[in-house]
Parts: sequence; structure tokens; C-alpha cells
Amino acid sequence: MLYPTSRQQLAIGLGLALLMALTRSHHWATLHALPDASWAIFFLAAVYLRSYWAAPVLILEAALVDYLAIAVGGVNGFCVSPAYGFLIPAYGALFLAGRAYAHHHRLSWSALPWLLGCALAGAVLAELFSSGGFYFFSGRFADPSLAEFIPRLARYFPAMLSSMALYLGLAAVVHVTVAGQRGAPRQADPS
Repeated sequence: MLYPTSRQQLAIGLGLALLMALTRSHHWATLHALPDASWAIFFLAAVYLRSYWAAPVLILEAALVDYLAIAVGGVNGFCVSPAYGFLIPAYGALFLAGRAYAHHHRLSWSALPWLLGCALAGAVLAELFSSGGFYFFSGRFADPSLAEFIPRLARYFPAMLSSMALYLGLAAVVHVTVAGQRGAPRQADPS
């Protein structure tokens, strides 16, 4: 994997952090809020940023945004429970999936199956850790069972997956556009 320059990585990292701050505080898409980009952010951080420190920094940012959304923004704190720690392996799975894809990334259609496979694998693991952890260990559900969890998984996972796909699709368009501009042959100045 050929990583962007240090300056480009800094710009990408700051852009991802800003995107998390803008999208995470609302937790659900409305006319006034974009869907949460957190899953895509962890995946993309692993693809574009060389340092593994990006993951813990983004995890701390996510926790800070959640805290501020609840304490200052009036967002319901129902999801904050003893199971909140399961977000760490959930985001870790997305980061590692992004890192796995980064090793196979190239500007070619042949890389698309790697992108889709790694993103889907990371998303499935993230959903199992985050939703499964919340359902089984939050203390919010009486007598949690696998039979009851599976319909919940079927209800919530498609929305999370579609949000991730939206942001990964936008990132792919930006990536291809920027790469196309860099790789385009320069024309001689007609003057």
C-alpha cells in the first residue's frame, strides 16, 4: 500500500475527525442530520492513514462526541451502558478490515471485490460487537436470547450497512476523481 504523503494524511485525518463530529452527535439521519459516518470513518482511516494511533484517537473522539451530545445536546443516553466498551472491538474490527483492504488497494476494478469483502466483513463484526454487546450486556433487556437478537440484527444492521456504504461510495468517488486529476496527462499551454 502506498500511503498518501504526511501532509495528505493529516488533511485526511482531520477531515475524517470533522466528519465524525458532524455526523455522530445525532445518531440517526433526519432532514437536519446526516447518517452517522463512524463505521466508514474507521475503515477509511485504516486505508489512508499509516499510523495505528488513528484508531484510538478516533475512539476517544467518538466517546467525547457521545458525551457532549448527551450532556450538552440533549441526545437520549439510552445507548450508554456497561456495554459501551463493546464499541472498541467493533471499531477495531472496522479498522482492521480497512487495513486488510489497504494491502489490496489499487485503482482498478479488480480491487472492488476486496473493497466490498473487507467492508462487509468489518461491518458484520462491528454489528455483532456493538449490537450484540448492547443487547446481551447492557442490562436494558430482560432475558436476552439469540432468538430475540436475530430479528433485532435484521432490523438495525441494514441501516448501519447502508450508511457505511454511502460514505464509502462517496470516498471512492473522491478518490477516483483526485487520482484522475493527478494522473491526467498535462496538455501544452496553447499560448
